Amino acid sequence: MADKKSYPFRSIPELLMKNASVFKNETAVLYKKDGKYISITYEELYHRGLQVSRGLRKMGIKKGDKVAILSETRPMWMLADFGILNLGCIEVPIYHTDSPEQIAYILNHSEAKAVFVSTKAQYQKLLDVVDKINIEFVVSHDRFLGDPKLPVLTLFQLSEISEDMSEAEKKEIEDSIKSIESDEIYTILYTSGTTGKPKGVLLTHKNIISNLYYTERKTGKILTKDDIFLTFLPFSHVLGKTDSCYLPMYVGAKIAFAESIETIADNMKEVRPTIMVTVPRLLEKIYARIMDVTHNMSDTKKALVHWAVDVGKNYVIKKYIEKKEPSILRYSIADKIMFQKLRGSMGLDRLKFFVSGGAPLDRDLNIFYWACGLKVLEGYGLTETSPVLCVNEPDNFKFGSVGTLLGETEVKIAEDGELIFRGPQVAQGYYKMPEATKESFTEDGWFKTGDIGHIDEDGFVYITDRKKEIIITAGGKNVAPQAIENALKFSKYISNACLYGDKKPYIVALVTLNIERIIDYAKENKLRYLDVSDLAKNEKIIKLIKKEIEKVNKNLAKVETIKKFAILPQDFSIETGELTSTLKLKRRVVYQKYRDIIECLYTDEGTCFTCAEASSSSKS
Repeated sequence: MADKKSYPFRSIPELLMKNASVFKNETAVLYKKDGKYISITYEELYHRGLQVSRGLRKMGIKKGDKVAILSETRPMWMLADFGILNLGCIEVPIYHTDSPEQIAYILNHSEAKAVFVSTKAQYQKLLDVVDKINIEFVVSHDRFLGDPKLPVLTLFQLSEISEDMSEAEKKEIEDSIKSIESDEIYTILYTSGTTGKPKGVLLTHKNIISNLYYTERKTGKILTKDDIFLTFLPFSHVLGKTDSCYLPMYVGAKIAFAESIETIADNMKEVRPTIMVTVPRLLEKIYARIMDVTHNMSDTKKALVHWAVDVGKNYVIKKYIEKKEPSILRYSIADKIMFQKLRGSMGLDRLKFFVSGGAPLDRDLNIFYWACGLKVLEGYGLTETSPVLCVNEPDNFKFGSVGTLLGETEVKIAEDGELIFRGPQVAQGYYKMPEATKESFTEDGWFKTGDIGHIDEDGFVYITDRKKEIIITAGGKNVAPQAIENALKFSKYISNACLYGDKKPYIVALVTLNIERIIDYAKENKLRYLDVSDLAKNEKIIKLIKKEIEKVNKNLAKVETIKKFAILPQDFSIETGELTSTLKLKRRVVYQKYRDIIECLYTDEGTCFTCAEASSSSKS
C-alpha cells in the first residue's frame, strides 16, 4: 500500500494553488459567451478564486462554515468552489433541478450560512422558502434586484473585481490553504435521493485527492496538459465534480463547458474534445441519433453503414473478446470510408476515450462504440467513494465489466452477493445520520455499496444490479431489472423503460417512446394522430412496441419475461421527477406516479391504459 505522502496535494485548493504556478498561462477553462469561446488561464482562475475568498471573509465567513452552491454546471461554479474551499470552509452542492422544498431541507440539514446561485430563477426558489431557511446572504452570478427578505449581491460585488488584492490579503488566504489538513471535511454532498430523503455524504480532501491520484495512474498516464475535457455533468454530483473538473486540473488540462445538455452535439463539434466523462444515457442518445441519420439514408448508403458496423463489431469481438488476431484490412476499409467520417462529423476525431459512469452501460452498445473507433471505458463508484472504485483501462479492459480496482482499494463479497469496498476514497459517513452511517459503513472502514456483483479470475468487477432494486416476484424468484431495461432501450422505438414485479406474479414494463422514430413510423404508415398521447394509444404503435418487447423476451429466462406493458404518453425526465440529475431512474417516484397504470397491468383485462399482453415465448 502507498502512504499518503504519495499524493502530490494535501487538499483541493492546494491542487489549484500549485498548478496555477506550474501551468501559469495555460488555459484552464473555456466557456461560450455571445457565440464565442472565452478562455481563463490557471493563474487567472486561481486569482479570481482568491478574490471570492476575500469577499467571503469580509462577509464574516470563516473556517468550518458551510456554504452552498445552487447552480447549473458553469464557470461560476469553479469560482464559488475555490472561493469557499480556500478558507477551509465546507461546500454544500445543490442540484439546480431541485425543488424549493428539497433545497430548504438541504440548507437546514447542512446548516449552510450562505448560498451561491446562478440565476434569478434559482434565487426565486430560495425566496419561495425564505421563511423556512436561515441564510445570511446570497451571492448571484447574474445581476437582478433581490428582495429585502433575502439579501443578494453579485459575484462581482463580492469579489471586488476592481480592487487589487494586497499582498497581505493574498498571504492570509494562502496561509489558510496551506493549513488545510487532508482529513478535513471538504464537502457535504447530498445523494440524489433515488430512495427516500437525501443523505449528506461527508467527503474529505484526501478522499478526492487519492481518487484523482489513482484514477490518473489507471489511465496509463496518457492524460496531459494538452487534453480538452468537454464538461456537462452536474458539479453537484461527485462524478461530474471529481472527473470532469478536478481530474483535468490535476494534469493541467483544459475544461471546456458545454452550454447545456441540449447543445452537447454542437459543442462537441466546436470543442473537438479529447476526453469526455459521461453517463450511459448520453451514449444511448448519440447512438439513437446515428441510427436516425442512417434510417433516412438511401438504401445503398444504409447498406454500406450496416456493412461497416458489422465489420467493426466482428473485428472488436475477435480482437478484444475472443483474443484472436482479426484481419485488419476489412476493418481499415470500413474505418476509412465510414467511421473516420462519422467521428469527424460529431467532433470526436481527437477523442482518446469516453469515461462512462453513474449507471450500467449496455455491453452491446459499448461494442458498437469501439467498432466505430470510439473507446468507452466503463467505471464504477458511488457518492460515498469519491466516486471511483474501479475502472477499465485503455489497454486492459473487458466489455461488460467496470474494470479493476484502483490502488489501495480492497473489495469483498457478502453472502448475499453485495459488493463491499475499503480504501482511501471511502467517505467518513453521513452528516447527522448515525444510524444510516452504522448501516452502510463498518467500524473498520468498509462501505456496503448496495450493489450485487462478482469478480472474475483477472480481478475485473462486474455489477449485476442494485440490491434494493432487485425484483422478487410472488413466486420468490429474483429478477435484475437494469439489464432488461437497457435491452429495451436498444430498440430504436423505445426511449426509456421501467420494470415492475415485486411480490407480483409476473413482470410488467412501463415504456416511453422515441418520439422522432415513432413520428417517422406514423408518417410511413399513414397513421392519424393529434399528439404523442394519441400515438401511445394507437393500435399499430402498441403492436410495434409489443414486437420490440418480444425480441427482448426471447433472450430472457421465463421468470424474467415481460408479460404486459404500458406505453406512457411522455418520457421520463429530471424536470418531471422520474430521473436523477445523472439520468438514473427514481423507481420509487415512477411507481408512485404511475401506480394506477401498474396495478391495471395485473387485472384480468390487462388492456386498460394502452396495455397489451406480451408474448410469453422465451428460453426456460
